[in-house]
Amino acid sequence: MLTLLSATMVCPTAYAATEHYNDSSVTGDAEEWQAYKDNWENLSSDYTKVSLTPGKDETELNFAWYSEKTDSEGTPVVHFGTDQNALETFTGTVGDVDQSLTGDKAYEYNYVTVTGLQPNTTYYYTVERNGEQSDVVEYTTKDTETVKMLYVGDPQIGASKGQPQDGGELSDESGAANTAAQNDGFAWNRTLNTALEENPDINFVISAGDQVNKTGEAKEEEYAAYLGADALASLPVATTIGNHDSLNPDYSYHFNNPNTTDYGKTAAGGDYYYSYGDGLFIVLNTNNYNVAEHSEAIKEAVAAYPDAKWRIVTIHQDIYGSGLDHSDTDGMILRTQLTPIFDENDIDVVLQGHDHTYSRTKLLYGDGQTHSSYEFQLTEDGMDYDWDHAYNVETGEQIPLYPEDGDEEGAALKDAFTEDNMCYTIEDTEGNTVTDPQGILYMTANSASGSKYYELIPTQQDYVAVRSQNWLPSYSVITMDADSFTIETYQIKDDGTVESIDEAFTIEKTGDASAETTDGAENTTAEETAEEATDDAAATEEAADDTAATEEAADDTAAADDTAATEETADDAAATDDAADDTADDTAATEEAADDAAATEETAQ
Repeated sequence: MLTLLSATMVCPTAYAATEHYNDSSVTGDAEEWQAYKDNWENLSSDYTKVSLTPGKDETELNFAWYSEKTDSEGTPVVHFGTDQNALETFTGTVGDVDQSLTGDKAYEYNYVTVTGLQPNTTYYYTVERNGEQSDVVEYTTKDTETVKMLYVGDPQIGASKGQPQDGGELSDESGAANTAAQNDGFAWNRTLNTALEENPDINFVISAGDQVNKTGEAKEEEYAAYLGADALASLPVATTIGNHDSLNPDYSYHFNNPNTTDYGKTAAGGDYYYSYGDGLFIVLNTNNYNVAEHSEAIKEAVAAYPDAKWRIVTIHQDIYGSGLDHSDTDGMILRTQLTPIFDENDIDVVLQGHDHTYSRTKLLYGDGQTHSSYEFQLTEDGMDYDWDHAYNVETGEQIPLYPEDGDEEGAALKDAFTEDNMCYTIEDTEGNTVTDPQGILYMTANSASGSKYYELIPTQQDYVAVRSQNWLPSYSVITMDADSFTIETYQIKDDGTVESIDEAFTIEKTGDASAETTDGAENTTAEETAEEATDDAAATEEAADDTAATEEAADDTAAADDTAATEETADDAAATDDAADDTADDTAATEEAADDAAATEETAQ
């Protein structure tokens, strides 16, 4: 059974995406949108965009780009320096791109690492394509004592396929005919530009995966739109392999990740890590279910940078999320295994994507009990996973994730699977600033482009502190220094203005090791929460359902302009089609429709 763990993951049978998406013909500036469309044929066929990635630490910068293959040897060369008239030459490696992914046209991918970078310095660079230098690009490093990062989820360029626009329907056909990629590429560019206007001192971006949409297919026009964003010529992105990125090697051609390992590999690549400022950043490819390998990658990273003040993990699948599509099925499939591993390695924060909703958890750690391990298995023909069933690794027991009505045995197995995944303890904390916590903060980012959104799960889980779904593109800003880690989250309204959707949350460290030990009696295990109904927000599902109608009726009116919505208001907004304007009656109707939709299983992607 363990031999199946290294196979790759695609999207399961689940619920359909909602009718909501970011329509660039509506939200974009009219002239800019028209100009983008006019240039789309050129952009969608330009596979040679430069991709910047953080190096192994803040003194390095990694480059990757395509060049057309010729009879001559490749020229993986970057010219880089502070004097654009006297740039230093850095040489790297070159490899062949699978021509089945580029319409049978021959390309090479180039990898180069630039070293010796200093903070707060302006540099210039060019890259060579077949011996010819590109235009000069300016690149400015930022402060490394206080590091600011943009954290985004699921740009998923091309995921708006099938949505209506200008009297037609967005298409995901190849090349320039991929109008979904055109829409989403413009929206992705808008989000980055907006976020950087608000935060010009960003060091780099963390993407929690699904950069593009087509799973296991050629999709170079989607990568062209993703990499064609204005900011990315001078802004590194630490990407995560999502299920839509995982099935072929084009991801690995486009992203020259640092400290790559042989752990957690799929066709797209494996786990990697890097250091930046006071942080150690570990990126796991959880499309590979071999958690023993992920554990080894974490140990290797910690051994390489043992003095890092912060340890941050990025994964695509949200093991603690709140979206309807994934959070209680394939998203949590590795929860029982990863939770104790994160605890053992003193991880501080886990950044997640996948569910196209926003959530921030309470501080969580394992319950110290023995739990089963779960996985997905291959179908009989070996061509895909059986997404309708989880499998117990130890016993081989098949667990239906969507038991049919009347299947009492299947429902009991699903209930037991759900109960076993309540393998966490909720740390007892107060306020939005915590000092030396024992638990881990788990964040789930909504879609940064707005290419696709999902509903929130009807009943908020007890481990969730705040969640929202306002059908708007969003991003988070992380500020980290030696003593504190702060995350703030914003959404971009249709008129381009920015508003907060959650209060800033800060973790502080004093260096007092004794403060890391928390009295278990003061905390709440998931099992205790499930067994005891209380008046607390972490009450059982039954208690939460009893109070939901009252909370929504009380809060919906205030949701219209309250950008720093409370947890209850965020829940209200997530249940409506238009969080700002709907009445309480509209909210109730939308919830009823969402419940109807949740009863129907469809392919999520």
